[in-house]
Amino acid sequence: MPSNTLGVKGNQRLNIVIKIGGHLISTKDGINTELFKKYSRLLSETYDRGRWCIVVGGGEEARKYVRAARDLGINESICDLIAVKVTRINALLLASILGEKAVQRIPESLEELIQYSSKGRIVVMGGLQPGQSTIAVSALAAEAINADKLIVATDVDGIYTDDPKLNPKARLLEEVTLSQLMKIVEKTSHRAGEYKLIDMVAYKVLSRSKIQTIYLNGRHPENIRKAIMGEKVGTLIKQE
Repeated sequence: MPSNTLGVKGNQRLNIVIKIGGHLISTKDGINTELFKKYSRLLSETYDRGRWCIVVGGGEEARKYVRAARDLGINESICDLIAVKVTRINALLLASILGEKAVQRIPESLEELIQYSSKGRIVVMGGLQPGQSTIAVSALAAEAINADKLIVATDVDGIYTDDPKLNPKARLLEEVTLSQLMKIVEKTSHRAGEYKLIDMVAYKVLSRSKIQTIYLNGRHPENIRKAIMGEKVGTLIKQE
């Protein structure tokens, strides 16, 4: 299994899954095109170092559509489906920017992910099915391609003892176990478009796969390069 010090050395090639939180690229101010460009540059510079899968969340755009659907009396299953469609639009946007470096089809199943990832290009995807968060998709994708690392890019510096946006006394954790992480988020709402940090599907997959997982601040894509190279950044999920 991957060690906690795993990084790219020499010509070593790694299988990497990066989960880009939707709130990073889709905010109340609109689509963050500058951040899309930064991620495109980072991936273009490093994609030949291994096999890459990028999972993109829905962000504010997904939440906007889900709110509208609820106002119209649409049930939660359809709200979930709408959110999945938005994540795929975000994924298509990133794949389009990457051009020939990325597969220009967005996987809608793990089978398609495995098929596309064999082409030697970056695979960009969104959600897979209603009721499943993109963090769950990221964990499943990482397991499917035998990833060495799963990097979760969020809008804060890592995992805190509490929501840092609501609690100014919340402390950043350098390391945390999956069980500890679940305790932190156990009271989180799991309505469509509101998943945070991790859910039970991701917990179970990461528990059995033992894939090295790092949560970090994705507002600065350079942090992802550091994580790939084995530098200390964000919060490391310790295996139990």
